[in-house]
Amino acid sequence: MTADQPPVTVFPPNASGGRDVHAEGSPLGLAHSVADLVDLLSAVGLELGPDEVATTRLIHWQGGGPAVWAESPP
Repeated sequence: MTADQPPVTVFPPNASGGRDVHAEGSPLGLAHSVADLVDLLSAVGLELGPDEVATTRLIHWQGGGPAVWAESPP
């Protein structure tokens, strides 16, 4: 990971309908919504609200931003 790369990556929706979430290269879990993402981040001490996940530079969104989940393909 480079110094300018965000520590959290949210991957595109997968076949199960969720998005894999990694922090600093390690898997955190599978999120099916912004609320799930907030919970996963909170579990590792990153306290962000639902609105903050869309604007923070700490998260790199792949395959679409926080509005893209399995029920809303890119």
